[in-house]
Amino acid sequence: MPGLYCRLSMYAQRLFVEVLIGSERRPCPIEWLDAFCMRNFTGEAEFDDTLPLAEGKIEAGFRVSPPRLAEALAAWLTQRGKGNGQPVSVEITPIDREQKPGEPLEKL
Repeated sequence: MPGLYCRLSMYAQRLFVEVLIGSERRPCPIEWLDAFCMRNFTGEAEFDDTLPLAEGKIEAGFRVSPPRLAEALAAWLTQRGKGNGQPVSVEITPIDREQKPGEPLEKL
């Protein structure tokens, strides 16, 4: 379409999201990220600027604080029983912004 503008990277931060349940550590499933990032499920306006990209990967605006996002996501996942009776911890780390277009996202 003429005049259509699209960027591969629409948000200010690329983040890698891991969940820790007991001794298991893994990327957060995309289904969990999708559900959490939808405001009608969380009611949290501060996370409106989040976009799940893939398993364990999201983009977020500058208003999103990774530590606050990790805390809220962990509480939400634990409350919904995603840890099978165990508390869920979440760790969020930045992803390198120096990737070439079309290159797969990688954890730092």
